[in-house]
Amino acid sequence: MCGRILADLGADVVKVEPPGGEADRLRPPFIGDVENSERSIPWLAANVNKRGVTLDLGSSEGRALFARLATKARIVVESFPPGRFGELGLNELLRDAIVVSITPYGQSGPLARVPASDLEVTAASGSLWLAGEEGRPPVRTAQPQSPYWSGMYGALGALVALQSPVAQRVDVSAQAAMATVHPPATLWWDIAREEHRRTGPFLLGRSNVGSRFRNLWACADGYVSFAIQGGPIGRHTGRMLAEWMAERGTVPAVIAAIDWERFDNTRLTQAEVDELEAAIAPFLLSLTKAEFFDTVVRRKMLGYPVGDASDSLADPQLRARDFWQMLSPAEGLAPLPFPGGFALFDGQRPAVRRPAPRVGQHNAEIYREAGVAPDELARLRAAGVV
Repeated sequence: MCGRILADLGADVVKVEPPGGEADRLRPPFIGDVENSERSIPWLAANVNKRGVTLDLGSSEGRALFARLATKARIVVESFPPGRFGELGLNELLRDAIVVSITPYGQSGPLARVPASDLEVTAASGSLWLAGEEGRPPVRTAQPQSPYWSGMYGALGALVALQSPVAQRVDVSAQAAMATVHPPATLWWDIAREEHRRTGPFLLGRSNVGSRFRNLWACADGYVSFAIQGGPIGRHTGRMLAEWMAERGTVPAVIAAIDWERFDNTRLTQAEVDELEAAIAPFLLSLTKAEFFDTVVRRKMLGYPVGDASDSLADPQLRARDFWQMLSPAEGLAPLPFPGGFALFDGQRPAVRRPAPRVGQHNAEIYREAGVAPDELARLRAAGVV
């Protein structure tokens, strides 16, 4: 993901895989449910805009060939166990490059050389503890998260290092990256010695008397995010909700009785909160996500729909900003809408310039750029080095 971000920003990123391709090429799900190294959706998504070569770093000839590539590189991104570059004799070679190392626990400390999966890293970061329903086990996300957070920080570190005239080493710990997913939790403990716990669909920190407020509600076609809140915008939202209810029928008595100019949610007892929420729930259940959000925007209220992937694809805001690009994910496959660059630069969105590379797709052109003659490349291919 670090390389993907740098490639999106215009860098010429070369993906180095072992001969035959890396294992992630066979990570499901697959386009059309066909298991194939060119159809893994997670792999394709993380590797667009890159060129790709194959190379066996376990062989002396492979390391020598990598040396020829690395002399042309400003940044090298690696995820070897700490010290592995040194064991391969590559540290001296890369002394003038920015080396971004992304590992589960970083390059130092008692866990430096310990391997870990996304689930283990997420658990070790503390962020897994906060996901799910109160009183039930933590819930992991279906899609791994730590590669994306650590990759993002790796790209940021590389860009900062580029500002220095001397070589830099960027050491990214996936555990530390995931610890930033919910920064208030660690600060809350450090300052107040209170531990955040799983809150499920409820908000934290909205009450001075310990009451909890629902934040996720069922609607006619899914879920919306909404909460009873105070302050100027919270009171405005409540006032608008009462008017909206009146326009669509009857305002429940408990809602109609509220003086929104004086409303203070921080002092409501749990029984009072439950009574208000019981009056609001049927109203929200009668609305679709689109009806809810259209009115929220028009009335300048707090609230938003809980979108899924299909909602994102159909979202008019993303379409208006030309976020989606049509891209054939692999040779022989029909073009599909693909997420474009993550930001606009002077009004222009960085393009998805090329699909993810096939296994060894750019061997000939990249090794030629490194000065490898065609007959030498043929010999290396026959020897299983590339």
